[in-house]
Amino acid sequence: MTGKLLLLRSVEGVREEMSDEALLAACGAGDAAALGALFDRHHASVYRFLSRLAGTDSASLDDLVQTTFLEVRRGARRFGGRAAVRSWIFGVAANVVRHQVRGEIRRKSILQACASLPALAGTTPHQALERRELVERLGAALRTLSHDLRAAFVLCELEEVPGIEAARVLGVREGTLWRRLHEARRALRAAIDGEPE
Repeated sequence: MTGKLLLLRSVEGVREEMSDEALLAACGAGDAAALGALFDRHHASVYRFLSRLAGTDSASLDDLVQTTFLEVRRGARRFGGRAAVRSWIFGVAANVVRHQVRGEIRRKSILQACASLPALAGTTPHQALERRELVERLGAALRTLSHDLRAAFVLCELEEVPGIEAARVLGVREGTLWRRLHEARRALRAAIDGEPE
């Protein structure tokens, strides 16, 4: 035996007979069917784990589960076998939640910092109230954006990451990033102005 890794074939029953470790190795070699088989085996337990850990709504949980399995695909080659694959996937899920919470905290702190900025000289209490309400509308509008649009906006506008670098981080082409950024700005502008998109 040469130790050569064979990719999964689309033969009925084969994926179900493979171990989690074999599926993860195939996933690391780029086999989408292996990722699908891992997802089929573990998505319910990952969903339960995340629901207890993140305590969020079902739509957000679905996003977290999907993000977890995308990270599983990215990190499959780094699996060292020191734990069961299922436990390793839970670790990936915990990191996904940790990153999501950090991002949420960062967004809230930015919005709070904007809201608590001292009133400009000559600003009336009415103007200060309007400004605070505008910041709150911006926060609410950000939460309505899809993950892709929000990620592009937060990276480029709030974190001031250069476009080329943001595209690389998000794993998209620059044109895709600029389109997402444009759509995010348009949606936020419409939400803040109270206009339908």
